[in-house]
Amino acid sequence: MGFALAIALIAHYGFGAVLSAFTAAGTGILWVSLFHLVPMAINTRAWQILVPGARTAPFGFMMRVNWIREGLNALVPLAGVAGDIVSIRLMLKRGMRSTPAVISLVLDMTLTIVIRYAWSIVGVALLLERTNAATASGRSLVALLAFLPILAALLVAQRVGLFGLIARMIHVLFSGRWPGLASRTARLDRALRHAYRRRTRVLRSCAWQLAGGVAGGCEIWLTLYILGHPVSFLDAMIIETMTQAIVSAAFMVPGALGVQEGGFLVIGSLLGIAPEISLALALVRRARDVILFVPALVAWQTAEGRHLFR
Repeated sequence: MGFALAIALIAHYGFGAVLSAFTAAGTGILWVSLFHLVPMAINTRAWQILVPGARTAPFGFMMRVNWIREGLNALVPLAGVAGDIVSIRLMLKRGMRSTPAVISLVLDMTLTIVIRYAWSIVGVALLLERTNAATASGRSLVALLAFLPILAALLVAQRVGLFGLIARMIHVLFSGRWPGLASRTARLDRALRHAYRRRTRVLRSCAWQLAGGVAGGCEIWLTLYILGHPVSFLDAMIIETMTQAIVSAAFMVPGALGVQEGGFLVIGSLLGIAPEISLALALVRRARDVILFVPALVAWQTAEGRHLFR
């Protein structure tokens, strides 16, 4: 359905016009795709800070894991969790203990949600300042406020014992088939609470994630520049933050197919960007995923093949 929506949007505004705007970028598409390594490296550093023990999680290894993680989440239709599951497996194969691996990932995912929420609020404020689109900004703000209780519930659940709650649900659903699960999840809950008490690391990780958001805005600015439609950095940040919010809200749609295209189209129209340029921007983002992340899937399968062969 998402794929059909994406095709319908492009067809509505004209395949010729959109493809003409897309192909005008030429080899610039490759350079924009490679630029994504910058925000990826920044976000990898934000994650690495949360992993105890630099010896088991050097930056090069974490960058490779994050590359595969992003590739799976972008290209494999499993609601954006395939990469997270595989990244834990890769860290365990590296020799990392299971508790630090799981806790660092859960904490990184939680902080990512929090930072994206903060960036979304900034994006709404910038959109209102830039366009005076009170109706669109008001609806966006209402949507963000509606999500706030969910975010608060997530943080509270982690505080009182997220893994314990999941274990109790499993115990009820499967009639106590795994009696030792409660004790193992209690260890994870203690480790997660301890990780939150390391406030310096948490704040440093948040700072790196904020920097990653700025780098994402730079990527949008560069993409529109090579498409021949340069915008201000402020507009690029609005597009990045608001589109990320839309994509995050539709996390169940594989690869945000159709949703991402619609997000670029709506936000672009508010900023005075022609529909064919907005859709070409979405196509460049799809091309980036293919250029960067298909090799990530190959690298993952190669590593799994070697492991099975041994």
